[in-house]
Amino acid sequence: MQHTETYKVKGMHCASCSAIIEKTLKKSEGVHSVEVNYGTEKAHVSFDDSIVNPHMLSQTIEPLGYSLVISSAKEMGMSESEHAGHLGLSQSKKEKLNEIADMKTKVMLAIPLAMLSIVIMTWDILGQFEFVGMPSPMIEELFHHLLPLMATYILFVVGKPYLLGFYRFLRYGKANMDTLIGIGTSVAYLYSFVVTAFEKTLAPFINTSHTYYDVTIVVIVFIALGKYLEARSKLRTGDAIEQLLNLQAKTALVIRNGKEEEISIDQVVHGDLIIVKPGGKIPVDGVITEGSSFVDESMVTGEPMPVQKNINDAVVAGTLNTTGSFTFKATKIGSETLLAHIIKMVEEAQGSRAPIQALADKISSVFVPIVLVFSFVVLGVWLFVGTGYLGFSQALSYGLTAFVGILVIACPCALGLATPTAIIVGVGKGAKEGILIKDAGTLEKLHKVDTLVVDKTGTLTKGKPELIGIKNLSQLSDNVIVSFLASLEQKSEHPLAHAVGEYAKLKNIRLNSVSDFESIKGKGLKGVIDGREYFAGNMKLVSDLNLSLDVKELEKETLQGKTPIILTTKNEVLAIVLVADAIKPETKEAVRNLSNLGVTIIMLTGDDKNTAQSIAREVGIRDVVAEVLPHDKLNKIKELQAQGHVVAMAGDGVNDAPALAQADVGIAMGTGTDVAIETAGITLLYGDISKLVKAIRLSKLTMRGIKQNLFWAFIYNLVGIPIAAGVLYPMFGLLLSPVFAGLAMAFSSVSVVGNSLRLKTKKL
Repeated sequence: MQHTETYKVKGMHCASCSAIIEKTLKKSEGVHSVEVNYGTEKAHVSFDDSIVNPHMLSQTIEPLGYSLVISSAKEMGMSESEHAGHLGLSQSKKEKLNEIADMKTKVMLAIPLAMLSIVIMTWDILGQFEFVGMPSPMIEELFHHLLPLMATYILFVVGKPYLLGFYRFLRYGKANMDTLIGIGTSVAYLYSFVVTAFEKTLAPFINTSHTYYDVTIVVIVFIALGKYLEARSKLRTGDAIEQLLNLQAKTALVIRNGKEEEISIDQVVHGDLIIVKPGGKIPVDGVITEGSSFVDESMVTGEPMPVQKNINDAVVAGTLNTTGSFTFKATKIGSETLLAHIIKMVEEAQGSRAPIQALADKISSVFVPIVLVFSFVVLGVWLFVGTGYLGFSQALSYGLTAFVGILVIACPCALGLATPTAIIVGVGKGAKEGILIKDAGTLEKLHKVDTLVVDKTGTLTKGKPELIGIKNLSQLSDNVIVSFLASLEQKSEHPLAHAVGEYAKLKNIRLNSVSDFESIKGKGLKGVIDGREYFAGNMKLVSDLNLSLDVKELEKETLQGKTPIILTTKNEVLAIVLVADAIKPETKEAVRNLSNLGVTIIMLTGDDKNTAQSIAREVGIRDVVAEVLPHDKLNKIKELQAQGHVVAMAGDGVNDAPALAQADVGIAMGTGTDVAIETAGITLLYGDISKLVKAIRLSKLTMRGIKQNLFWAFIYNLVGIPIAAGVLYPMFGLLLSPVFAGLAMAFSSVSVVGNSLRLKTKKL
């Protein structure tokens, strides 16, 4: 049976590591597909669990220095039920912090040795000038014996990962960034050791006063410092997941057997009645059964103002109760909750790869072997060509400098980090703004969208009828009119009646008792309030009562998508109440902002033409296609794509699912159906279409960051490698010291991660 899982990978140091792991796992029997992400250090593996299991997969890559983190519930500090509904959370955070702490300790101990080596190196260089005095013979002798000891400690303790990379290359033929550093520093160390051990024997042939112990020390320390700073920065890119996890309540106060009982979150079951007190986090999703309050939903929706919640209103896990107490019924628990769904989507999106990353991955996979070959070619050129001009001793010295410099500066880490770090930060920022992005490819495509197709109901409008206007034709106040109408309608099951009742509840309008209630089929209803008979219904009912009314005015309102409810007595028309699917408050501004971004908006709806055009005019949409069926929506998307447009589709219903799947970017309203949300690439929480504007801006910012990262990573290698090889020496007499190569390489990765983190500070 096919099984798909995401695992943390230990031992990854660079982009070429991910390529090695992918190639190795793909060769395993039973593995269908593998996707390894260096930025998140995770492997997404699809395999036949009747042939292979995770432990076997881990054993396949262990000889190469990698392993899959396969955690049990006990190891993760979770209950079995929590583990069963595990969402791919960052369970190795503690382990990663320990790893970073160990890196910090080694780096802090090694930095003084590197500083001392730099002092010795500087003194040695400046000693060639007459105005700088040479160290005393005793100090020079001390340095002569001290440097080999320091280099031995640095290479075999701090540089152990690079030596292992060298060893695995020799044994398995797999080369990565560790291999480059391992070969370069080992060659520098071994050459220096041989010169030191056989100084008198080699003196007639080469310059034995020149060794590379300082290069071994400083290069390894700089690279270790860079890897430490990179690891610490990368940890910050996943802040969004951690913040979402911290929203989850650990316990719930439930009512069982008539008593209040505090239980662990994993013990909550469907139907439990849960009490939430002021300041408490809502533990699971549910519906309020008693009480009311204002709930802060900002960490889920991005909206700062607390939302009033009353009986029958839905509440979401992770949100914060601010004022009153209430009781709610648990409807979704564990991995079913909206918060769990958000966390899962964010993590999967952060672990996915954008199409733009394919180029970087392809280059990284062949980069290391090419650099290895190139470094040996350059060394050979220096020896064969340089000896004729410089002499063997000088040519060997320069050749080794170039050889080590190329291997050090060519590390593809910055290239490998360019895309995933920006994607991680971008997806995380989107989640904080209430924009759930399913995968990196969607985030990349979104910035290219030039046409947005929107459904009307539930996307531009609220998706349910609301009382939007009162035409009072009597001496009574509007509140009295609503009171009479809502009192009559409370006994009706019609959706329009519900709209009037909701308005009365919102305005705290007191209802009256109704007697002799009667439903008049197809026309309306009637009842007696305070001894007087009232009627509520449509024009047919008014016609039956022989009452006069401006029919043309009513037809005009109907053409605009509004449904009139007429309140009358036997003798006169009291008021006309207009009910319609109200436009969302943010829709007009969202349409205007999308137009400013250069996006053409087309309304595609199954509603009648008059209603659709009325709504479109009100919100500022010019192109309207009405009275369409689901397959018509699908065909319209295909037609636009055939014309060369990059099309996004925003909708919320089951009937929108085919069109959402066909569109280049499918956008689901978070208030919509599960089918629409699962089909779409982006979900806007709580159906807020204004978040779509932010999503497009986020896509543009993220892609700009990726392109900046890739530019600097490519330029760094394109410029650095030739300089390290010695291309400037014939004209300017300049060679790039491996020390400077190590320093540049170390901070190139940090600069790429830092550039990605800048996205956190950008306003959408």
